Amino acid sequence: MTPVEEGRPRALLAGASRRWVRLLPWAVAFVLCVVLLPTTIVVLTADYGLNGGVASALAVAQSAPLLLAVVRPLHAWYVVFAADVAGALALLGVDFEQRLLWPFPPMELVGYVALCLALGLRERRRTLVLVWLATAGANVGLGFAAPHGSSAKELLFTILGGVALLLGGVLRERYEVQRRLAEQETISEAERGRRTLLEERARIARELHDVVAHHMSVITVQADTAEYRLATLPPDVREEFTSIAATARESLGEMRRLLGVLRNEEAHGELAPQPGLAQIGQLVEATARTGGPVEFSPCDAEVPEAVGLSAYRIVQEALANVVRHAPGAATHVSLSVSRPADGQGGEHPADGRGGERLTVLVVNDPPPEPPAGPLEVGGTGHGLVGMRERVRLVGGTLDAGPLPDGGFRVAAQLPLTEEDLT
Repeated sequence: MTPVEEGRPRALLAGASRRWVRLLPWAVAFVLCVVLLPTTIVVLTADYGLNGGVASALAVAQSAPLLLAVVRPLHAWYVVFAADVAGALALLGVDFEQRLLWPFPPMELVGYVALCLALGLRERRRTLVLVWLATAGANVGLGFAAPHGSSAKELLFTILGGVALLLGGVLRERYEVQRRLAEQETISEAERGRRTLLEERARIARELHDVVAHHMSVITVQADTAEYRLATLPPDVREEFTSIAATARESLGEMRRLLGVLRNEEAHGELAPQPGLAQIGQLVEATARTGGPVEFSPCDAEVPEAVGLSAYRIVQEALANVVRHAPGAATHVSLSVSRPADGQGGEHPADGRGGERLTVLVVNDPPPEPPAGPLEVGGTGHGLVGMRERVRLVGGTLDAGPLPDGGFRVAAQLPLTEEDLT
């Protein structure tokens, strides 16, 4: 129903998803043309007594443009409307029975109503009003020259044409409203996903600042106090430590200035030390208190702070989703460190942990009974976006999705070596 795109006309219903719907206007136009063309010739010659050549010319002018109406209904209307008026004037020169319809015979009414429906599906309100006014004006004007007197049935051309224009216009506007709503929903969904991603990235940046700032502070303190703790330092080494301390302080200052852009006024709690693997047990206990049994398999391995923080946030979001969408469901949370099979990863020369990965697994069963209603109103529904961003931050992988029995599974693989944390 869209009119024209990039200057090229499109066929009626060209935007439909199903092929048979897109072909429907062409099929209807072809059938009408094939049926009305010979019918018009026969009726005008046999019933009205019109000359065969004139009847044939009028039949072609009134029927053939219906094929054009699939793509350019307004251009087709110009031709058909002029041919219909010319046909009415031509019938004034012959003697036909009073029972026959004039100025527009029945076959002309059928073709014109179909054409008006096509116009309603394509053109705007102003055009439709002008078309109807032209139809009514021609119908009323010809009525003054009626050979057998005027009657109400002669207004069928105006009435049926107006109904077809109105029906087509209503269908077109309804389609436009639905299309715009669908586009707006798509845009809104994309904006929500983008906003969630940006918020998660800002949160990750704040948390990484706190993680990195701790190490940078330790470097600064160690470099500043080296000359006091180590009395035998050569002057050039002492200058090197002084330079390291100055560089570390400058880096901390830059990070704090960048963090000021990301941290909002209500983020005071984020100044606290960031959680890691040791705090996941508290999440499990809090979830268990909501009424759902939770089985926890902890891991005591030493992991980089960024990995521990990511694992904590992944488990936090996964357990929150269990509480929201599967209250009371049995849940299993496990943390483990795995090494790849032989030939799949080398060993780190310094710490012997080459290729090791932290596996974070959260699996919940279906809820004992369907929730009575949503536990949370207005949620973004983009928790997985944050999880994937966390995993991508440390160069890991995430597999999340529903299980055949109705449960849900979240599995993340987070690398532990410095080479893999990219």
